Amino acid sequence: QAQVVESGGGSVQVGGSLRLSCAASGLGASGYCMGWFRQAPGKEREGVAILARGGITSYAESVKGRFTISKENAKNILYLQMNNLSPEDTAMYYCAARLGGCSWRREEYNYWGQGTQVTVSS
Repeated sequence: QAQVVESGGGSVQVGGSLRLSCAASGLGASGYCMGWFRQAPGKEREGVAILARGGITSYAESVKGRFTISKENAKNILYLQMNNLSPEDTAMYYCAARLGGCSWRREEYNYWGQGTQVTVSS
């Protein structure tokens, strides 16, 4: 059974940093895309960063230059390094995976974690 499990959320002050982790299992050796999404209260879930199987990354405009997505292939762990955090980054962050090519459409992802809360206070 494939699954992804996030960790690393927490509370930080404006300008601080956090690193989220996502442990993936059961996805097999096939190529797949992994990404980070977030959902703030009262808002729709939105894509933050995606990482294609070829290593190509893509970011939402709001996080470019501040967030970095990466993957430790040997351990099958996806990371999201978040720097210079602002209150607008406060949200539940989700890791997701889908077989095949990457997409920004959340409905195209097959596997989701339970989410990890990130709270940024001023």
